[in-house]
Amino acid sequence: MCAVLNISRSTYYYEVKAKVEDESLAQDIIRIFKESRNNYGTRKIKKKLNDEGKVVSRRKIGRIMRENGLVSTYTIAQYKPHKKPSNEDLTANEVKRDFTNREQLEVVVSDLTYVRVAGKWNYVCILIDLFNREIIGYSAGPKKDAILVYQAFSRINAKLNDISIFHTDYAEENTIPKFFQMA
Repeated sequence: MCAVLNISRSTYYYEVKAKVEDESLAQDIIRIFKESRNNYGTRKIKKKLNDEGKVVSRRKIGRIMRENGLVSTYTIAQYKPHKKPSNEDLTANEVKRDFTNREQLEVVVSDLTYVRVAGKWNYVCILIDLFNREIIGYSAGPKKDAILVYQAFSRINAKLNDISIFHTDYAEENTIPKFFQMA
């Protein structure tokens, strides 16, 4: 009959094998992932499956992980602070945590922080006048550099010479441009 219909005999005898193996494989992948406290990715799961005598490609493991919503904690981007040598010069603490009863522009405090925007880390520099706790300068950008601080200072609607004390919790040597450093 196969010769009359001009098809190969293997097509006639072909049976679709049930994918029961994928069910048990998915359970094994989920088990290994949970045992690793959601840390293992496809490479380490493949290694564990090989240790158990199961040969599976990383592509298949990745597909099963995606179908089950398994994402390694190491895959998720995490903030890593950039370590640079800091300015170790001792500076007197003029403010001494007394943030009340200040004149306008007597003390300006600053902080640099980071926020996640569209999957990438961006930095925010804020300048606050302790007179009325008003934000008098701010800037945001993808790099923590002198330009970020410069842009925050450029938004101040007052003379920079009127600022008596500029206080920040941590200032790197190259963070504040020389013309903004106050004695």
